[in-house]
Amino acid sequence: MTTPVVRRLLVDLRTPLPRRWNGGDAFRTALFNALSMSFPAGEQFFIDSVRLGIGTLDAGQREAWAAEVQGFIGQEATHRRIHELFNEHLSRQGLVNHWAPRIVRRARHLDGKDPRAWLAVTAATEHFTAILAEYLLKTDAPLAGCEPRLRDLWLWHASEESEHRCTAFDLYRALGGNERWRRRLFLVVSLHFATDLMRQTANNLWHDGAWWRASTWASAWRTVFGRQGLVRECLGPWRRYLAHDFHPSQGDGAPGARWLAAHGDLAVPVKSA
Repeated sequence: MTTPVVRRLLVDLRTPLPRRWNGGDAFRTALFNALSMSFPAGEQFFIDSVRLGIGTLDAGQREAWAAEVQGFIGQEATHRRIHELFNEHLSRQGLVNHWAPRIVRRARHLDGKDPRAWLAVTAATEHFTAILAEYLLKTDAPLAGCEPRLRDLWLWHASEESEHRCTAFDLYRALGGNERWRRRLFLVVSLHFATDLMRQTANNLWHDGAWWRASTWASAWRTVFGRQGLVRECLGPWRRYLAHDFHPSQGDGAPGARWLAAHGDLAVPVKSA
């Protein structure tokens, strides 16, 4: 087991965001804005999932898991708060968050269900965030020209996602979750995640006024299908989840660890009471 470190991010989120903060690129900005819109509701779902899961363990098992779960929840709660602040700027720019309500509605369908179902959905979604984190930390293209304070925000979030990528998966297994449902729910989550990301990105572009511009769709092609695009870089790691011997630790957490070690003055560990 690992114990994720809860940190305080010292990034200015009072200053308004430029409308196209990601290198002046309308598509890349709309895509990352869409991801941010999903995070507060998504992070709360993750927190609720691990709380449900650890609550089903006996006292001895809960004690063994307590530090890791506390660190996981602390990190996710911090991500939720930071992206709530980020999303307030998006709302003031006239963007409308349609993704978060869908997350909340789907979560209601799991009310009263086996905690392993919650954890399987969380582990699947955490795999998405982990492979996106790996992509951001290894590839310059997604944040090329990004305002430095916002680049720091995204790389901090990516690094911490790498740090706690095993928690929900390991807890699912500790509760006896089986491989068949792990892979089946991953495919469901994959469909929802991809379609929701596309829908919210498109809606953001519509509100931005960039929908009809050729440059928007040229950037979309490069970002999604280009040499350093999402499909080329992330499809292989996505497939890994379907292997019988998959474990999140097979991903490369070293870039995130290096980023956190190099930015200790920006992402400051919170001291335990």
